[in-house]
Amino acid sequence: MTVHPPRPVRPLDPIPDETATEAPPVPAGHHPVLGHLRASIVLLVLTVFLLGLAYPGAITFFAQKVEATSANGSLYYVNGTAYGSTLIAQNLSAPWLFWERPTPYDYNSSLGSPTLLGYSDPALVNETKSYMQQYGPYKVNASVPAILVTISGSGLDPDLTPEAVLVQIPRIAAHSNLTEAELNTLVDAYIIPPFAGFIGPAYVDVFKLDLKLLTLEHRSV
Repeated sequence: MTVHPPRPVRPLDPIPDETATEAPPVPAGHHPVLGHLRASIVLLVLTVFLLGLAYPGAITFFAQKVEATSANGSLYYVNGTAYGSTLIAQNLSAPWLFWERPTPYDYNSSLGSPTLLGYSDPALVNETKSYMQQYGPYKVNASVPAILVTISGSGLDPDLTPEAVLVQIPRIAAHSNLTEAELNTLVDAYIIPPFAGFIGPAYVDVFKLDLKLLTLEHRSV
């Protein structure tokens, strides 16, 4: 029979006195409120630095290196002067220029997006007819492409389908020193094909097209 040595005596853990009302003494120089305040200030400074300076600065630097034109608003320059963004249409109503899609607020991007009318809304028919009147008698222009007499989703889009641009050539030829053949050649040069040949429709940036048209007509921008 194996004899085990006696177990060492283990003192009992003291049972806390739940009836005690005095708080344990605070070490000298220790202020819990000041500690929390200091931690909050440090966290605030770090958050402002990281999210308000470091992160935006890194994104801006990356965007400038990868695609500076888009990062700066896609501004279009002529002889060093910016005349607008290639992403926002302009109010071009002269008869010798290609016209943009209609807008309810003069292409002002600060006014936000319009509330588009549904196809079942009778007001849409009246709105479309009013835009068609800009192109002359209703019956004559019954074949005007729908994109040319309807508002885009943002009301700011500068792009039109080639058909909506080509249909304006007779008007422009009648008010400019260019022939219809010259205008057709110009439009063909500004048609952007679908991405990868099949993604999305072909389109024309009317703003850039009009700036080129002004130089050919020897008019000031």
